[in-house]
Amino acid sequence: MSALAGKTAIVTGASRGIGRGIAERLARDGALVAVHYGRSEAAARETVRAIEEAGGRAFAVHAELEEPDAVDTFYAALDAGLAERGAGPGFDILVNNAAASGSGRIHELTGEVFDRLFAINVKAPLFLVQRGLDRLSDGGRIVNISSAATKRAFPESVTYVMTKGAVDTMTPALAKELAPRGITVNSVAPGYVATDMNAHRRTTPEASAALAAHSVLNRLGTPADIADVVAFLVSDDARWITGQCVDVSGGYKL
Repeated sequence: MSALAGKTAIVTGASRGIGRGIAERLARDGALVAVHYGRSEAAARETVRAIEEAGGRAFAVHAELEEPDAVDTFYAALDAGLAERGAGPGFDILVNNAAASGSGRIHELTGEVFDRLFAINVKAPLFLVQRGLDRLSDGGRIVNISSAATKRAFPESVTYVMTKGAVDTMTPALAKELAPRGITVNSVAPGYVATDMNAHRRTTPEASAALAAHSVLNRLGTPADIADVVAFLVSDDARWITGQCVDVSGGYKL
């Protein structure tokens, strides 16, 4: 039997990159996956199509997480999608992957960018958990996507790193709070992964090689590298792990 058979999983920001990799992996393990997207409906539909063609089950959920009513919009769309499939309204797994980047250095920062990054990267995952607690199964799993950049000085994107630092402190707090229900809460911290988010850093072979050199394994990560670790954390094999941040950076700057 598949490891996640009978489970329902939510993956935010799942239309591309790491989120898509996670959604595809959890579907392959047997979960019904809610593929959340913010702006790219076509990309989300493509992720759903790929999952279904591989024999999995998935549906798209739309909500722009920077909006004030984002959580209401999200759960309304989730409920509708689950009802169409004769499931829900509960779920078993929440992967808070959606994130915005691009804050720049301190002298480049604007209040608008600061507010947007904290709304998407911090406020949305926190309130998705809060509003989802009466839906999340006892013994459920929450995985937050952090960043290896929080372990080193990263002035190139100061606000982005601040948001991921907030994720790192939120994770153990939620783990302790939700432990009586058997819910585990962990985070994973990728390094440089070959996705659209850092495509502007990989415009030449030399630039890609420079990013790869941050890993002692001397390559960029792939979405599958991250998805495999998330799949472990949401499985029963990880039942005794909670409140932890798992580094999945290929040895970032060791």
